[in-house]
Amino acid sequence: MTDSWVFLIRETDWDSDAYLPENLQDQNQQDFSEDMATHQRFSEAVAAMGVRITESNALQNAKYGGWVVPGRDGAEPVYTDAPFTDTNEVITGYYIVECDEATARKIAALVPSGNVVEWRKVMTFGS
Repeated sequence: MTDSWVFLIRETDWDSDAYLPENLQDQNQQDFSEDMATHQRFSEAVAAMGVRITESNALQNAKYGGWVVPGRDGAEPVYTDAPFTDTNEVITGYYIVECDEATARKIAALVPSGNVVEWRKVMTFGS
């Protein structure tokens, strides 16, 4: 049976601004090229396993987001903007693939990351 699996890349936050087209200068181009080559090699390895990547994205630096604890029983929500003192790692990107569980475990070990990759089966509601 084929299921969808999400692979969450957990590592130290990164300088996503350096990779914006307007900021890619000669000194950043080499880093950008190598980072993209690493992810391209991963995509090729997954395809060679007969698995389809259905979605993948890098997430911008955590300063472009935050956390919220929803208000309960009429209380106001509590927002926290980055940087987050509770953690030194964030989710910097993800892949979603369609495969069986055994293959998902193998793919998790291949995902490019400077730290930990978390993989989870996707639960689909509706169609």
